[in-house]
Amino acid sequence: MSTRQVISNVRPFDSVRGTLGPLSTLVIDGDRIAAVLPHAPSGPPAVDDAAQRIDGGGRVALPGLIDAHVHVTAAHHDLTLLGLQPPSLVAAESGAIMRGMLHRGFTTVRDAAGADAGLQTAQAKGLFEGPRLLIAGFPICQTGGHADMRPRAVRQRDWFCTCAGLGLLGAIADGVGEVRRAVREQVRTGANQIKIMAGGGISSPADPLEGTQFSLDELRAACEEAEAANLYAMAHAYSPRAITRAVDSGVRSIEHGNLLDEASARVMKQRGAYLVPTLATYAALADEGVRLGWTGEMLDKLARVKGRGLEAVRIAMAEGVPVVFGTDLLGHMQVRQSEEFTIRSAVQTPVQILQSATIEAARLMRLEGQIGELVPGAWADVLLVDGDPTQEVAMLAAPDTGIRLLMQAGRVVRDGLTSST
Repeated sequence: MSTRQVISNVRPFDSVRGTLGPLSTLVIDGDRIAAVLPHAPSGPPAVDDAAQRIDGGGRVALPGLIDAHVHVTAAHHDLTLLGLQPPSLVAAESGAIMRGMLHRGFTTVRDAAGADAGLQTAQAKGLFEGPRLLIAGFPICQTGGHADMRPRAVRQRDWFCTCAGLGLLGAIADGVGEVRRAVREQVRTGANQIKIMAGGGISSPADPLEGTQFSLDELRAACEEAEAANLYAMAHAYSPRAITRAVDSGVRSIEHGNLLDEASARVMKQRGAYLVPTLATYAALADEGVRLGWTGEMLDKLARVKGRGLEAVRIAMAEGVPVVFGTDLLGHMQVRQSEEFTIRSAVQTPVQILQSATIEAARLMRLEGQIGELVPGAWADVLLVDGDPTQEVAMLAAPDTGIRLLMQAGRVVRDGLTSST
């Protein structure tokens, strides 16, 4: 029986060039794209052995979207409470979060700590409907660093039970030897990238926002261990000093980076580093932080980074730093994932936003030709949308109505078109 499908009468988005192609037919063989065939003046090409035919009606075809900073296990905004939940409950709640992400058009996501190989396998086997997962395992964190979620009154190092490897608690490591061992443990348990906490954060209780974390020797050791395993390091950092120390040590991507300045952006460009802003989470937390019980100190830090997020994106683009799509939402705020498209529209063109969520993310993850592109050999992750997303991205900000067909690895997840076999 043929596993071929054809989607005809679509204008494919060339994510590398940032342009729309002519009316074409996508030929899909199993879970991969087999060909992209431009139409002749006489009409679409014949594909005689197709088992299913879908008429795109002249709509734009996009590669499946990529969110490069998510936490699929973050079913609760209180990360300390999350760390005390049974792993079985965390996994069940993660399944619902993943399904929501997929139905918003995100066919691949990079989990920035929390998910483990079990969730990755569950998605790959079809047990959970959700995006393809690239996992980091536990974030590597110094004592008192951004992922050290112990309340200040708690002195014990092993206060939490995280036996299943789920949740957002840090792998606490102090000194070069402990850092190397912590990274090796994430590699052993299946990490696709290594997450390092290189500076202060908003939601953690003990660290100043502009502080740096880990010594340079510790940062270099983490990056060396990641590269030794053919992986790379991603680093949580806000301040110019934290950003510069991280990329000088070998970090490939800076997560958040809201306080980026021109000098630190130039260092990122020189080192070939990527910026992954996560603007939607600050908008969501600004709306709900008081209700969620955030302290005045946390809200003050939030206001500082929220006010600088768009400027950091503008600076990065001006200095030639690749900017990648990320969101970093927690708990019930996960449903606001698609708001990132609207927020970025203030400083990025629609094409730049599309590229950040497709080819730039694929390059960061070293998966060019596999995701983020409609090319032969890539996963058959396809979105058909109304309107022209190279002119405005409103349809992606409202995916329930704006995405008319959603396909992941050759499987139609959602179909708002008329199909025939």
